[in-house]
Amino acid sequence: MATGRGIPEHVMTNHDFAAIGIDTSHEWIVERSGIVERHIAKEGDTTASMAATAARAAMDRAGVHPGQLDAIVLSTASPDRLLPATAVDLQADLGATRAAAFDIGAACSGWLYGMTIAEGMIASGVAETILVVGSEKMSAIVDWQDRATCVLFGDGAGAAILQRARGGKGILAAFMRSDGQLADLLYRPAGGATIPMCDAVLADRSHLVRMAGREVFKHAVRSMSEAADRALDAARMTGADIDVLIPHQANVRIIEATAKHSNIAMDKVYVNVDRYGNTSSASIPIALDEAVEKGVIHDGSTVLLVAFGAGFTWASMIIRF
Repeated sequence: MATGRGIPEHVMTNHDFAAIGIDTSHEWIVERSGIVERHIAKEGDTTASMAATAARAAMDRAGVHPGQLDAIVLSTASPDRLLPATAVDLQADLGATRAAAFDIGAACSGWLYGMTIAEGMIASGVAETILVVGSEKMSAIVDWQDRATCVLFGDGAGAAILQRARGGKGILAAFMRSDGQLADLLYRPAGGATIPMCDAVLADRSHLVRMAGREVFKHAVRSMSEAADRALDAARMTGADIDVLIPHQANVRIIEATAKHSNIAMDKVYVNVDRYGNTSSASIPIALDEAVEKGVIHDGSTVLLVAFGAGFTWASMIIRF
């Protein structure tokens, strides 16, 4: 497996919120989330273009050319348009003319959902080489008048090339779960087919992300802990067998709680939420790529990935590199 990332150049610090009239402070944001700064897309940065940057980096490392791709699986909660899928724009940009391309929507858990789908496609013989991308332009769908949400999110993309593994390496275990009864705790109320865009929707900003923060926090800790347990059990492992834990980068307190539950010391946990904020489905592949680049993950490393997102969805995966 080879990885890559695509990050917008523009950085927005906590101090920059004062300039746009948000009543908050650096200290308030850090205390509640651990976030110091995040990358924000500027004009010309799209979900597809960030995905293409990440994809090309992963393909270069894997030595894979566009014509080898059998499928492109793109996870996003912020597609460039509602129809067709952003994945086909990515396919066209890459020139991957023989690949099947489609989006999946599982919010912050989406990249792990995509990896699990890709594993199944390879195992069944449907495909040999698959590009799995998480790409998000969250700045386009958050409410920049709501300090409870706008300070949390950032933009970016992460990608991986998946092929059949040998010699005891590759995906050792995976787990996915959802609970649609809790959807209204983190969602975009309007802007879809049920409540289409109109003047009233734009006026009350109901097409933007709304979140019940305390409830989401509670469920995130519980669900990510369960996901970690399920993957470890399936792989017949414990926290002691894990070399690196990469959780969804949403909140440092959720990260710490997940690590503690799994008996994994924080010095084995890769954290970059302070520099990126919550990039939704892009957060794990971005962190994974950084960890590989820095040598935190190397040949033989056993890595636990855990995510939680709107839906609610949660997922986990154990990979041996």
